[in-house]
Amino acid sequence: MSARSKARKRALDVLYAAEARGRAPGEFLTEQVDAGEGPTNEYTATLVRGVDERLPRIDELLSTYAEGWTLTRMPAVDRNVLRLGVFEVLWVDDVPDAVAVSEAVNLVRDLSTDESPSFVNGVLGNIVRDKERLLD
Repeated sequence: MSARSKARKRALDVLYAAEARGRAPGEFLTEQVDAGEGPTNEYTATLVRGVDERLPRIDELLSTYAEGWTLTRMPAVDRNVLRLGVFEVLWVDDVPDAVAVSEAVNLVRDLSTDESPSFVNGVLGNIVRDKERLLD
């Protein structure tokens, strides 16, 4: 597993734990780092902080593109993987869109339901398709 794949998995862990505790992801990450329990990979911090800073916009996009699914109805793993994927697709320039989508699909393939890979692929694929319009 590549360093970036591990960073994504750790970012997912942080996002999931923060959400379960009702905490802002960036704040939760800072507390973990200060306690010596946080991730050591800088890309993990970049992902968590990026999702945290853009969470309202990311969730708005997910609500629009996850046809027939509300955010609260999605499995928590899928919701947080999608948040990571949307952040990487729209705001991380050095990660190709196909890589961001593939990594997200791999995460849910390992950690979520049997239907999750196709769901995540479809939502992120549509966001990639509309990327230029969404960045305006």
